[in-house]
Amino acid sequence: MRARSVAALLLVLALGGCGWLKPGAPDETADWSAQRLYQEAKENMTSGNWATAVKMFERLEARYPYGRYAQQAQLEIAYAYFKDNEPASAIAACDRFIKLHPSHQNVDYAYYLKGLVNFNDDMGLIAEYAEQDPSERDPQSARNSFDAFRDLVTRFPDSKYTPDALARMRYLVNALATHEIAVARYYMKRGAYLAAVNRAQYVLKTYPQAPSNEEALAIMATAYEKMDMPELSQGAARVLATNFPQSRYLKGYRVPTAAWWKLWAGD
Repeated sequence: MRARSVAALLLVLALGGCGWLKPGAPDETADWSAQRLYQEAKENMTSGNWATAVKMFERLEARYPYGRYAQQAQLEIAYAYFKDNEPASAIAACDRFIKLHPSHQNVDYAYYLKGLVNFNDDMGLIAEYAEQDPSERDPQSARNSFDAFRDLVTRFPDSKYTPDALARMRYLVNALATHEIAVARYYMKRGAYLAAVNRAQYVLKTYPQAPSNEEALAIMATAYEKMDMPELSQGAARVLATNFPQSRYLKGYRVPTAAWWKLWAGD
């Protein structure tokens, strides 16, 4: 048995040659200039070879850390990670660039890309899931995206990325408000009226321009009624009627009633 084991080992060595015992193959890029490394990395990006592109950019930065290609490589690494579906690495690369080069002419792009990475990363969380408890969803990526876009438009109002960032911020505000309302609606259906009121109030305070404010006020009016707080209920209804006089939640009702909840909840 021992002789067989030795023979098997010798066979493996023979098939594999002695290469695995030697150091790695020579680096064919050892004599490449920063420009050539950068061009090679860009070609890999064009071909969709994102991981290879990252390695090339990292090699460039390690060999030529003080040149203009090294700074651009740091941005390209962030984008390559983004395209390679590595959001955490992409965001880390953006943060690193912002920290190292706060006055760089392209630092606005780093803020924009950071917002974009978080924006795309959160689409699955903001979406409605048929059987998932909405109170368990964490839209933190959406909040991070909003913060990054806000930094961009505040620091660089004339950036070419600002118009798109503003549009995405509007979407995020509506999406985040909608998420909170979904949670409030979930609490309402389970009789957790105080929790529903708290969520609705949060929407009104945090997202004052969001379309979801209409439903937030309706939830508050109904929840207060359920908790036997008629003054607060009618107060919320009056605010709803003042700001949304054509609201479907007011149709046929001068003051909140138990039937009101059935009207807009679809019961």
